[in-house]
Amino acid sequence: MTILIDPPRWPAHGRLWSHLVSDENLAELHAFARAAGIPERGFDADHYDVPDERYTSLIAAGAVPVESRELLARLISAGLRRRRQHRRPG
Repeated sequence: MTILIDPPRWPAHGRLWSHLVSDENLAELHAFARAAGIPERGFDADHYDVPDERYTSLIAAGAVPVESRELLARLISAGLRRRRQHRRPG
C-alpha cells in the first residue's frame, strides 16, 4: 500500500495543485489525508487535490512522489480510477 503524490503543476484558483492517491484503497487514502490535516472537501472522486505548499510536508509524512502519468497508471491498475460526475463551482 502506497500513497502517491504528483508534482504541483495543475493550476486552479490562482495556485498550483498536486493529486494525492492510494494505489490500494480509498480507506487508506482517507486515513492518510485525515492524519495530514487535509480537509474532506479536497477529495474529488478518487484523489485529494492539495495545494503546492503542502507538497513537501506530505512527502515527509510518507507520500511517495511520482510523475503524473505514473500516478494515473497506478490508480487505474488498482481499479480506483473514477471519473468526476460534475465540476465543483469555484
